[in-house]
Amino acid sequence: MCLPFGLEEPALGRLETIVTGRRRIRKKGSLYRAGEPFSSLYAIRVGTFKTLTLAEDGREQVTGFYMGGEILGTDGIEQNRYSCQATALEDSEVCVLPFTLLDELAHEIPSFRRNLYRCLARDACQGQKAMLLLGSMCAEERLAVFLLGLAHRYRARGFSMNEFILRMTREEIASYLGLKLETVSRLFSRLQGEGLLQVQGRAIKLLDLSALKKLAGVSE
Repeated sequence: MCLPFGLEEPALGRLETIVTGRRRIRKKGSLYRAGEPFSSLYAIRVGTFKTLTLAEDGREQVTGFYMGGEILGTDGIEQNRYSCQATALEDSEVCVLPFTLLDELAHEIPSFRRNLYRCLARDACQGQKAMLLLGSMCAEERLAVFLLGLAHRYRARGFSMNEFILRMTREEIASYLGLKLETVSRLFSRLQGEGLLQVQGRAIKLLDLSALKKLAGVSE
């Protein structure tokens, strides 16, 4: 199954019937673009995506990063059109979940409705956290919060939270955090020099989680 909803039969069987297919998106390919009619949500089965919008000056602004087990397409629900673009950061595969069928199933099965709402709420919370990053934190705090967030998401998927590969570029991280590329590169070097992490290309090893949490203002 594409979605880790933790459902029992027959709810799981019903959910399987509404998955209308899978789509493979090559690296740098688009799953959907801003302005396209909204029809489906997409559950990421394999891979990683970024969402982005165009700023007033024409530059791309990264608005989020999504990995396996997470939902894409919620930005299209309100206006019935997707408001951003979803682009694969690596070769990826998604399950197509037509929203009308999801809505019908949510009315039929209360346990599914609760889990679906939880997924939608999680996406909204990620957006709020992104606004907090941009609005009230200094550059070091933003990067520390970002890395810790990735670490916890990897741990939730059964992987190490101390060592992982960044699927996004430094430039994409800078765009998401509202920083300059040079600032992000300098911060990685500084945190490595202070012994908080080790960087080798896109491979990251978090060496001092306590210090990173303190820098991010996160309680133990």
